[in-house]
Amino acid sequence: MTDIELARIPAGSVELHDARRKIRRTVQLEPFEIGVFPVTQEQLGEVLGITASHPRRPAVDVSWQRAVRFCNALSEWEGLDPAYAVDGEEVRWHVDSDGYRLPTEAEWEYACRAGSTAPHYGPLVEIAWTAADGVASPQPVGGKLPNLHGLFDTLGNVWEWCWDFLDTERYDDYRVFRGGGYADDSWSVRAGVRRGGGPRMTHEDVGFRVARGGFDAVDAAQGWSAAADAVAGGRPLPPGWTPRR
Repeated sequence: MTDIELARIPAGSVELHDARRKIRRTVQLEPFEIGVFPVTQEQLGEVLGITASHPRRPAVDVSWQRAVRFCNALSEWEGLDPAYAVDGEEVRWHVDSDGYRLPTEAEWEYACRAGSTAPHYGPLVEIAWTAADGVASPQPVGGKLPNLHGLFDTLGNVWEWCWDFLDTERYDDYRVFRGGGYADDSWSVRAGVRRGGGPRMTHEDVGFRVARGGFDAVDAAQGWSAAADAVAGGRPLPPGWTPRR
């Protein structure tokens, strides 16, 4: 199989901003690993048995649920404990697992920024495929310059799914995606922009990159907690489960 190249991200902190709810919070992060590139069509195809028409382009039209299943399948392929327990629409993250998983929203933004507090970690024309490039589809990964963590395409090219809910009060079970895409104007291609979609939705400009890292905790890690999900949803839940609302 085509290897998934990971970068080691050191411990640190990141401030997250939810513009609608006017909430800012600082998240302390432990070290973790994240994909150097978005998952490609070739990698998705090898794990899930799908023919790749453009092997080096990011895999798109991938729902959040399918990204979760890819992570588990890749973990099993490599002999790792799967990070997720999937029961129909319900998905539980085993926080102590070192298998492949989606990054939390805090991990994604911290990795993307690579120490920058600006909207972009470099001149957008040099680091990201956007509407300014006039392309009509996702471009092969690695075609623009990386950030200081050595990560390519965190901004532009395709949006990327994260683990977290977007805003349960307004958007029900939507999950976050980040980073902007090839058809987006510069305003949308910023490190702090949050968007999302339903866990079964697919989009022609949304893909994902994987992360790894297990933590000595229960139902909470890297800026996410099951308790916060339960409170946001307005009803009690079984410990550790994220709901289909």
